[in-house]
Amino acid sequence: MSTELLPPAQPTFVLRGHSAQVHAVHFIQGNTRLLSADAEGWLVSWNLASKRPVAVWRAHGNAVLGIGSWGQDRVITHGRDNKLAVWQLGMRDEEAIGKTLPVDKPSSTTPQPWLLHMLTVNTLNFCSFAMCLDGMPQPYTVHTAIKARKHPPPILIAVPNTMDSGGIDIYQLPSETRAAVIHAERDITTGMVMALGIHTESTKLQVIAGYESGHTMVFVQSDPGAQFQRLYCAQSHTQPILSMAILPGHDCYLTSSADAIIAKHPLPAAPGIWKTELKPFKVIQTKHSGQQGLQVRSDGRIFATAGWDARLRVYSAKTMKELAVLKWHKVGCYTTAFAEIGNCFLTKVEDGGPVKQEAIEDPDEKTAVRISALTTVQQRREAKAQSTHWLAAGSKDGKISLWDIY
Repeated sequence: MSTELLPPAQPTFVLRGHSAQVHAVHFIQGNTRLLSADAEGWLVSWNLASKRPVAVWRAHGNAVLGIGSWGQDRVITHGRDNKLAVWQLGMRDEEAIGKTLPVDKPSSTTPQPWLLHMLTVNTLNFCSFAMCLDGMPQPYTVHTAIKARKHPPPILIAVPNTMDSGGIDIYQLPSETRAAVIHAERDITTGMVMALGIHTESTKLQVIAGYESGHTMVFVQSDPGAQFQRLYCAQSHTQPILSMAILPGHDCYLTSSADAIIAKHPLPAAPGIWKTELKPFKVIQTKHSGQQGLQVRSDGRIFATAGWDARLRVYSAKTMKELAVLKWHKVGCYTTAFAEIGNCFLTKVEDGGPVKQEAIEDPDEKTAVRISALTTVQQRREAKAQSTHWLAAGSKDGKISLWDIY
């Protein structure tokens, strides 16, 4: 047996087009598109089959803190210009939007997608928004997916409070109303809110906050209009919390910080958690400070972080053991994103628009059959791009690396 070490892993593709630091990446439209946003407010939508830009516009006058998706054709962007915007960006909308990349200095009058909503929010904290459905989500079927394309369900948006940097505002869309406020804790010195998470189940709403002091807290609202109660508080970190993510089972969440610690915490309102002692499930010392952009894959098996040391690290969500270290960028990385896997949809594209979607319960078993049934090169490329287990990372160098691992 050879004892030779395997060569270092290399990204499958590198997307180049930003002239500033890439602050956020996010997969949309059934993994057919990857959104990237930079420190100058530019957004790029990449076609993952061709690896080319299909929509480019300047969404904000300052750095973008975070991006997300709402339904099949709505994109949410949060900028340091104190704006949170919702854009309509379906495949058919791409035709009217500019495609000149930021590095090529596009015109300031580049056509933008249709702006659906705009909220004025606090961005002094460098904290991105968190979102969830407003109420119990319906089972994801072909019928509900088609219905959601026309009328996406209402959502809740959590952002730092406008007046108090230690508090939290919760807005409802599409009404654009402020649904609730969580005031800063007075008995604990936490500093600013640095990271947020939000989850709702029926009428119960849980809001998770990570603070400048290294504290993390969970607030629970049992019924709409009721006061939030703090059910969990821990200080696993000695430095500001940089990112957090809720696991798909909604029973625990992860935090990373400017220090070298990653911690797993309970969600107190989850079934089966009440009887446990409310303390962190696990705290690991990674010996690598400055891990941010923490994201959990949709199957809940692994999570990834972006490091100030220019490395991506992949961990087991169950054991929190480090599984892989990915090194390609020469400067620090800021953000990561996983493609959706499991119950995803293959979108067959003809004449620039979606024609048919088929549910796939297990891509590993069914992808080969679906791809062999497709006849054109474009369809095969689309199917391959959608079924790949992508991990994307954005860096200070303005580049996005795409990795196909696990």
